[in-house]
Amino acid sequence: MSTEQKIELVAEVREEYGLNQTLGGVGLAKSTWYYWQRERQDYSQKYERLRAALEDIAQKWPEYGYRRTTQALRDEHGQVVNHKVVQRLHQEWELALKRATHRPKPSQIRKVIRQAGERANLVADLEEIGLFEVLYTDFTEILYAQGQWKAHLMPILDHTTRTSVGWALGERANRDLALTAWQTATAQLREWGLDPAGRILHHDQDSVYTSYRWTGQLLLADRVRLSYSLSGAKDNPYIESFFSRFKQEGDSEFLEALTIDELQEVIARRMKFYNEVRYHSALGYRAPLVFLQQQLPEQVISLHI
Repeated sequence: MSTEQKIELVAEVREEYGLNQTLGGVGLAKSTWYYWQRERQDYSQKYERLRAALEDIAQKWPEYGYRRTTQALRDEHGQVVNHKVVQRLHQEWELALKRATHRPKPSQIRKVIRQAGERANLVADLEEIGLFEVLYTDFTEILYAQGQWKAHLMPILDHTTRTSVGWALGERANRDLALTAWQTATAQLREWGLDPAGRILHHDQDSVYTSYRWTGQLLLADRVRLSYSLSGAKDNPYIESFFSRFKQEGDSEFLEALTIDELQEVIARRMKFYNEVRYHSALGYRAPLVFLQQQLPEQVISLHI
């Protein structure tokens, strides 16, 4: 992540997490932050005389990029500047937002993922994965009330033990639901004496998982390493396999639930069965909790989810 990208990320989330914590999370010195703020302010003030003309061009010709805008600035307003100045001012003053015919500017998180390429998937090249070193998550739809309604489930699954360490159910697959699921998972990990920091959470590039609120909480506050699928579900087979089994085995109970509260109770029972009773061939035909107790014999292993 470049310094400019770090600056943009800090600017987006510092109000929620505080400047010091946010800067520490991205490894940016406070002096660098303040230098960039002063430098941007000085730059904007230097070219303030161009603001009205640039806004006028953005309104009249929303399809123009910075090169055509530079020419229009010269021809229509008699202002001669380098096209790089116009490009930067478009960014500083967010004039690109007025150009409705263009796609929205990608977030800094999406830019980082794009630049990382295959390296955005932190799991792909791992040869050995320890207990709770890698977690998987995604959203899936659950039909209930005889198929008349649907809810969204987001579980968080451990690679090695197959344990569902946290989950949340809601009417919409949004950031609130995702953060609720993550909170249940971190509470469970900490109950077992496991710090979430340094662990990998792997998911796709859904807008929830690339949002500043999600990445701010996990990257900056909890110090988790985020891993992104490059080919959707194909790059997240463990969670897709879980969804297939979980929904197939609990389908009739889900459909019988008449309200989302009833569905919540059914999901809780099915999760308890999955973690504590159901045999898993990958675990030598043991339930995840049984396997985990054998791996951590000195700890009292129980699930509160």
